[in-house]
Amino acid sequence: MITELKEIKKKGARCARTEEKMAYWLWYPGDFEIYHALLQNFSREERGFDWPAFWYQADCRRNVRFSREYELEKETEFTVYSHSQGYVTINGRKRLFGEKLTCGPGRVRVEIFAGRLDALPAVFVEGERICSGAGWEAWDFTGETQEAGWSARYCKKEQDPAVWEYESVRVKPVSETEKNGGILYDFGRELTAVVHLGAREASVFPLTLCYGESEAEALDTEYCYYSQTLHAPEEPVRKRAFRYVFVPGKRAGELEAEAEHFYVDIPVKADFKSKDRQLEQIWQVCEETFRLCSGVFFIDGIKRDRWIWSGDALQSYLVNFYLMFDEEINKRTILGLRGDDPVRQHINTIVDYSMYWIISLDWHYQRTGDLDFVRMTYPKAVSMMEFLEKQLDENGFLVGRPGDWIFIDWAEMDKGGPLCAEQMLLAVCYRTMEKLERLATGEAAGGYAGKAEALLEKIERFYWLEERQAYIDCFSTGKNSVTRHANIFAVFFGLVGRERAEAIYTHVLANDRVPQITTPYFKFYELEVLCRLGRLAEVLERMKAYWGAILQEDTGAVWEEYDPAQTGPERYAMYGDRYGKSLCHAWGASPIYLLGRYFMGVAGTAVADETFEVCPHPELLEPFCAAVPVKNGLVRLNSDGKTLTVCADRDGGVLRYGGVEYVLQAGREVRVEMQRPESV
Repeated sequence: MITELKEIKKKGARCARTEEKMAYWLWYPGDFEIYHALLQNFSREERGFDWPAFWYQADCRRNVRFSREYELEKETEFTVYSHSQGYVTINGRKRLFGEKLTCGPGRVRVEIFAGRLDALPAVFVEGERICSGAGWEAWDFTGETQEAGWSARYCKKEQDPAVWEYESVRVKPVSETEKNGGILYDFGRELTAVVHLGAREASVFPLTLCYGESEAEALDTEYCYYSQTLHAPEEPVRKRAFRYVFVPGKRAGELEAEAEHFYVDIPVKADFKSKDRQLEQIWQVCEETFRLCSGVFFIDGIKRDRWIWSGDALQSYLVNFYLMFDEEINKRTILGLRGDDPVRQHINTIVDYSMYWIISLDWHYQRTGDLDFVRMTYPKAVSMMEFLEKQLDENGFLVGRPGDWIFIDWAEMDKGGPLCAEQMLLAVCYRTMEKLERLATGEAAGGYAGKAEALLEKIERFYWLEERQAYIDCFSTGKNSVTRHANIFAVFFGLVGRERAEAIYTHVLANDRVPQITTPYFKFYELEVLCRLGRLAEVLERMKAYWGAILQEDTGAVWEEYDPAQTGPERYAMYGDRYGKSLCHAWGASPIYLLGRYFMGVAGTAVADETFEVCPHPELLEPFCAAVPVKNGLVRLNSDGKTLTVCADRDGGVLRYGGVEYVLQAGREVRVEMQRPESV
């Protein structure tokens, strides 16, 4: 029988503290993220059909042993709580969950055996001397013991780590309109919510709720992505993502609608206000989009998939550092994506997404300095690398296998053989593995650096076309097709020098005959490259043109894909579905990163931002004020068009502007006279 907690659940219960100690729920490391990723990837729904993710889903362990040894000077008491089946042993003697246990003095070994078939096995130990937290080990009865996993979010014995505790807020519609023979509710913004109907007398039933990110979708009772028919007042309403709700066949006054919006409260640290109203609105819409897609994990979009995608997440890690700087959501997403060994399939079935996962470990470490996380994930990086190397062809190039998806972007590419962009990612993975190996083991014995250089030499020989000054997609078909993607990667990942980068700009990025990028996803990479090449004015123009056009749609969020040439109902279509396009998609939030990293110029110059620089370009912007986070701090910038003021709330930074370097001391403002744009 599953042991039930004896304590009644209370809102606002304090974390268990004894002698300034805090107890936390424990689980096998990585299993919390794996279990909740499983729930996340099973949350998709389409027109009444539940749609679990189509790739292999790892699951948490079902039975775990937790243990710790103590040297006790006197007798002490403790209690073990769990939603699992199991028992406690003190020096081998079995005891029950929920009992007050006594042990000591002397050496004491506490072991807790917990098994749970329906959810995540976890335990909570409360006591003056013996309590759960750092220092406990977990074992799944194979291999070596590991340091147990825990989170500061789960520090009350009344909780269950198998349940994520969302915040919620009630939202009233901003308008209620009789239209098309029914009532249309507009909530003014996108929500992930449950609709509550105030007057639910039996006479109004049955009724149908038709949801939409756009008004057109909600009014389309036949093809809207979500709808639900309620037959009785007590019938529960499902949680869905929407801005509009249409109730056909009803009239104003028959119903009162309200939405309960559920979210994860991750504080935003960055800010941007500007006299350039359009640019400020772009920031605000990107922030709204990103916050909606930042929950337990970074997900792609709130309406359609609600899945965790590695390529989408890679960009979200960067935006996160320039908006929220929340390390925990990064780690949850990284662990949830990877699952467990052995590797059975590429992440999301996409070859490039497996490589993005490896790259993300280095990106996360550089900004956080979390060496423990590197050591925890490094073995999984090794096994992923081994999995990738099993599909190299005779030239050492990475190729797809049956069931693999070679993606890169939604664009026409020559994928008739090994794709250049994939080989570039593989080279970056080799370089990344060399760094991770040194961090995790203290040496570099895997030969990764040599593999990277050998692969880069082959990429140059097989894919660089001198007469076109560009990398081709594929050499084996003879088409010599050039798209922007591999060429962007070459510059983005630092695989070429400045002269080659400039050639790529001239012959590819500034060449209108090369097909344009149409997704915000890959526009991020393209605009980042332009920033690195110093073409900030061009980036600003492109940013305002593309994201400014999305603003005109007045949906309040950034779309998955946007083509300004589409003006009718087709602009909502994607994947052969009339409303298949996500109108709130996380990969569209990159202007936050680009503005913070290049226009405000805030960047770490050492691991964990121990030192950082501020190299702003206020001359390109109208008067503004901004706040950009660094690890354990915040940089504030203010420009009135004549003077730039910079202030950091921690030491370690320098301001570089106009050829002069200024040391930033915590809390002290630095004021400099601004330059003219043409002098930049």
